Amino acid sequence: MSQRRRQRTKGANGWLLSTPALILLVFAASGPLLIVAIYSVLEKGDYSGVRWILSGDGWFRVLFERDIFDQTVSLADANLSIFWRSVKLSVATTLITFALGLPTAWFIATRPAKVRAFWLFLITIPFWTNLLIRTFAIMEVVRNEGILNTALMNIGLISEPIQIMYTDTAVLIGMAYVYLPLMVLPLYAAIDRFDFRLIEAGYDLYASRWQVLRSVILPIIKPGIIAGSILVFIPSLGAYVTPRLLGGGKNMMIGNFIELQFGQGQNWPLGAALSTVLLLIVLVSLVVYTRVSSRDNPHG
Repeated sequence: MSQRRRQRTKGANGWLLSTPALILLVFAASGPLLIVAIYSVLEKGDYSGVRWILSGDGWFRVLFERDIFDQTVSLADANLSIFWRSVKLSVATTLITFALGLPTAWFIATRPAKVRAFWLFLITIPFWTNLLIRTFAIMEVVRNEGILNTALMNIGLISEPIQIMYTDTAVLIGMAYVYLPLMVLPLYAAIDRFDFRLIEAGYDLYASRWQVLRSVILPIIKPGIIAGSILVFIPSLGAYVTPRLLGGGKNMMIGNFIELQFGQGQNWPLGAALSTVLLLIVLVSLVVYTRVSSRDNPHG
């Protein structure tokens, strides 16, 4: 009986200690999200803001639009194009960072223990610099008079600069550079726990390098791959600074489109509905990650 009482006391103390954090989460995180959700079902104001009248027009305009003359309904091609570009670039960024991050993480994990900290230190250095400054650095690389075009022209591969700035390619390069460390670190954590004797066992069973990679290495480091993919995909999907600077006004993504609705567009319900859609996409991604992780670690 005394043991049960101690367990209850311990549980009550745990809730008491976590109360400040829970209050902060409710009011500082859940509160603004609730406001956005409420704004998404209200009517647009005359000039800005909202009118406190229930309306589904914000959600309707996420996928559809009405003709200004005859009020016929059609798909909002511009919105769908922005959604498609955002998902496409986010997936491409995830794949590129994985292709670059896996050999990088493998290299670091296979170094002597004394020098691993130095290589990890180099990976984390970009986090010391503001995202805006890093994006400007990429602009100096890909602009017409930048490092890349200048180098290609000097060695004679091209006769005139390649237009990279203000294209999806520039946005992709920038996001891959910005989010690469977020892929490397989870992959390193997974590879660091890898038992390299399994590779020797695979070779002893006459498996090729590709078979060892596909059947031994990738399944074991799968949690790191999933974690890195989530850490890259989610911020890429809602990126604002990098697409704004490298993509210009023509190549906007969801984050830029949301800012446009709350700014020049003055359509807060549509902006709130788009924000909620983005949040739902993130939640679905996290649920998928949680389910896959729990299936890989049924006892963890």
